Amino acid sequence: MSRGDLAGLVAAFGAALHDAGLPVGPDRSERFARAVTLLAPTTTAELHRCARATLTCHPEQFEILDRVFDAVFRGYADDPADFRGDPNAVGTSTTSASSGSTPSAGPPPAGTASTGREIEIPVATVGSATERLASRDFATLTPSELSELADLMRRLAVATPPRRTRRMAARAHGNAVDLRATLRRARRTGGHPVRLMRREPRVRPRRLVALCDISGSMEPYARAMLQLLYCAAGTSRAEVFTFATRLTRLTKILARTRPAVALHRAGQAAPDWSGGTRIGAALKAFNDTFGRRGMARGAVVLIVSDGWETGDPAQVGVEMARLSRLAHRIVWVNPRTQSPRYRPLVGGMAAAWPYCDAVVSAHSLNALDPLLAALEGRARHAAHQ
Repeated sequence: MSRGDLAGLVAAFGAALHDAGLPVGPDRSERFARAVTLLAPTTTAELHRCARATLTCHPEQFEILDRVFDAVFRGYADDPADFRGDPNAVGTSTTSASSGSTPSAGPPPAGTASTGREIEIPVATVGSATERLASRDFATLTPSELSELADLMRRLAVATPPRRTRRMAARAHGNAVDLRATLRRARRTGGHPVRLMRREPRVRPRRLVALCDISGSMEPYARAMLQLLYCAAGTSRAEVFTFATRLTRLTKILARTRPAVALHRAGQAAPDWSGGTRIGAALKAFNDTFGRRGMARGAVVLIVSDGWETGDPAQVGVEMARLSRLAHRIVWVNPRTQSPRYRPLVGGMAAAWPYCDAVVSAHSLNALDPLLAALEGRARHAAHQ
């Protein structure tokens, strides 16, 4: 179902609820549409739960919603007693006729007769194409399909652990007395420091530094990670580099532009895009040029690579050891680790493994949660296990 079809269906459903006496406005309808997009219900029962959670605010409103929901989505108007399978309850056709009330609109359509259990009718069209792409491996997505995931990536929160800075900030319950502020305030009380002003160090998120392997095997995953950093983290808080046979800084190129344009410019700026891989040389270039200047000091370093090294793997171990002494933590994204049979036995990955605080696959949108947790430090996936 396209977004236009979903919007029209939700608007019609909201109008029907409003006409039936339920206070449903555009805000609730928008909330219902967002829930349908995120949860992608595949049955009427799941869709019904979404409607109850977003369109009602009190259990007394359930009866109206259930009646309108059945008329709109199940194609018939029935009494709740019919849905429970109770033929003797008030509201069935026999009782309704004797009491002079309006009879039921007719039996339910084929396949939806009351059976005393919850009715399950497939509604496969409700799920959007974006949610279906979320479970696919980034390597199988075309550039246009990857760009469709930008909206979902914007809803993710790429955060890093906080760190204490040297700058101080006024705090009511700070652990240090701010002498200057105390004396300034004492002017109001004749020079007597009636109240002690306090301060404590400011807290800021740690810098995020991303090194993305753009060799042939890693190019789709590098594009996905660059898009994630652009959409979720924002390049103002992240330093971004790519490497294959050489190291290229992309921070300025990825700033203040749409993801598709940023990725195109990134490909133009990196002359070795989809080339070979020299991880050790790239790490050495970063450590020598940027790491020792302080960029990696206390930062969270994200390395995206499958570990294939065309140079000397021993150099990877040496440079990873240097980097680990500077960085707060190192998170390595290797899509090959999605296989339970994967073992880092040879090459650059084996040399880098002991120095990684976390190793995750992050091969699809649905597999990004462990990555976000590792970057924030909420979950520790020990690389040695």
